[in-house]
Amino acid sequence: MTRKLFVTTALPYANAPFHVGHMMEYIQADIWVRFLRMQGHEVHFVGADDAHGAPIMIAAEKAGKTPQAFVAEIAAGRKQYLDGFRISFDNWHSTDGPENHELAQDIYRALRDAGLITERTIEQFFDPVKGMFLPDRYIKGECPKCGAKDQYGDNCEVCGSVYQPTDLKNPFSALSGAVPELRQSKHYFFALSNDRCIDFLKEWTHAPGRLQPEVLNKIREWFEIDEETGKAGLSDWDISRDAPYFGIRIPDTEDKYFYVWLDAPVGYLASLKNHFGKIGRDFDAFMKDPAVEQVHFIGKDITYFHTLFWPAMLHFSGRKTPDRVNVHGFITVSGEKMSKSRGTGISPLKYLELGMNPEWLRYYIAAKLNARNEDIDFNPDDFVARVNSDLVGKFINIASRAAGFLTKRFGGTLSADVGVEGRVLLDSLRAHRPEIERLYEEREFGKALREVMLLADKVNEYVDQNKPWELAKQQGQDAVLHDVCTVCIEAFRLLTLYLKPVLPGLAEQVESFLKIAPLTFEDAGRALGAHTIGEYKHVMQRVDPKLLDALFEPPVVELPPPGGEALADEIKIDDFAKVDLRIAKIVNCEHVEGSDKLLRLTLDVGEGRTRNVFSGIKSAYQPEDLIGKLTVLVANLAPRKMKFGLSEGMVLAASHADEKANPGIFVLEPGAGATPGMRVR
Repeated sequence: MTRKLFVTTALPYANAPFHVGHMMEYIQADIWVRFLRMQGHEVHFVGADDAHGAPIMIAAEKAGKTPQAFVAEIAAGRKQYLDGFRISFDNWHSTDGPENHELAQDIYRALRDAGLITERTIEQFFDPVKGMFLPDRYIKGECPKCGAKDQYGDNCEVCGSVYQPTDLKNPFSALSGAVPELRQSKHYFFALSNDRCIDFLKEWTHAPGRLQPEVLNKIREWFEIDEETGKAGLSDWDISRDAPYFGIRIPDTEDKYFYVWLDAPVGYLASLKNHFGKIGRDFDAFMKDPAVEQVHFIGKDITYFHTLFWPAMLHFSGRKTPDRVNVHGFITVSGEKMSKSRGTGISPLKYLELGMNPEWLRYYIAAKLNARNEDIDFNPDDFVARVNSDLVGKFINIASRAAGFLTKRFGGTLSADVGVEGRVLLDSLRAHRPEIERLYEEREFGKALREVMLLADKVNEYVDQNKPWELAKQQGQDAVLHDVCTVCIEAFRLLTLYLKPVLPGLAEQVESFLKIAPLTFEDAGRALGAHTIGEYKHVMQRVDPKLLDALFEPPVVELPPPGGEALADEIKIDDFAKVDLRIAKIVNCEHVEGSDKLLRLTLDVGEGRTRNVFSGIKSAYQPEDLIGKLTVLVANLAPRKMKFGLSEGMVLAASHADEKANPGIFVLEPGAGATPGMRVR
């Protein structure tokens, strides 16, 4: 029976290029999707950029761009990765697309109508320096459960606990370093602690085959009863954020937006809807079809969102819930967490730019993957050995040892029938089809590839026993040579078929060489017969270990310029003499109404009058902190008319070029003994 499937990978946050962890997940999902398509099933494989949230808003502001332009620039770079590693998405979209705005708001309204949206006034961390409520990821501190330092405000990466930012110990703003203040704000919550949600999720998570056993065991911990309240340990989920925020506005509000984790998974549906709009399919009808399977591939760090919030959101908004959530681990390099500076990181783009075959990486990752939520390790020496030994030594060489004889001696035409020994070998290869299909279906890719390589060993044993290179030298052995070479090519075709989900580019080359239609699993049961093939050209080279050295070569680390920016162009002493720097006393300082950045300074420069100067130092100083202090003024700067008044000079202050990583503005203060009017020389 033909299956209908809707398959997704986790949506990458649109603030950076892809890293190798993304490629591992996409390769894993792509292999499974290609396998299903080779079986004749209908699969819609979609992805999208996770485009919303305060981090993107902040990064866009720093880059001097709108959030939309910032996200579009990141999205424009996705194609080279996806095409480069042959990831077969049907559609790539954005959570800022109109489909996601509509679907997220519809789901919210349905949840509200179901009585699962509540309002309450909360205390929320506010950065007094930046003048904004802080997103969870911009609050750091010590985990309230395990005490790990430098953890984010929503979950601990060490122990996996999920909590509220206000639960953190010793919190600080990741934007300014300031100790955040608690201020009140009205927020909207999804009532995950409601008994209806808990009862549904307990049933949903325990459905056979829906989650891996180790994932289910972790989820059981989240359902544990709180001894104080007597309720399950699930908390209501804060789904709103205050303006300013780049996201989807909550219906019937003016300054509230959906927290990015509410609309991000809705992006799966939005991408599918966008895809169906392009191909003329009915999205609503497809999603209401009970035969449709909805499958997600995700990393273990986002399990909580995908196995609790997401299915509950869908169910109580009257929508289909996921049939399976496949959780995978992380990728390490030689047993270590990846680090670019130590040369233990893998840049997918650098991999491609070095001319390394993307299917080497697809094969190596697949050979390490299984159905469990386990980390996998990339070992350079193992990578070279597996590719050169398995792919080239065992598999590719089967064709190279036989194709030349067929072309030169038999016009490229295969034997119509082969001898008993050859038929037995080919039948044994065909007999493994059900087992290989089962392993692909269960995402046991490593086991599937081991099965295929064992079959390749059998074929190579057949080649070594029959020695076509010796048969070609013997008189009267043409028929035997023809049969042996035909068996090799048929076996090569079958092995290619079994490897095609992992090596689609290589399979396409083989299909062209054999002059056959794209291989499907049904082709395993058919022989080519007296078929004429093309001229063989080598389809895969061995890995040169020097390429791995280049891939892992640490980047050249240049010393940062002083203050985070390069020195200005050289000037002469006469140029400097044109700038009149004077000691000034701040006799008064006050806020500027209507400005988030400026303070108004009243300065005594020893002229018998005071000067009015506007300075963008409000984020660093309170007015009362500056009154009475001495500072340095550019006294001969042409006055500047501003909407707040006339500014008669410029106060000197120091700051780092990267204010996000190195926050702080520091007004220059001369040493004791300086008096107003003195010139700085």
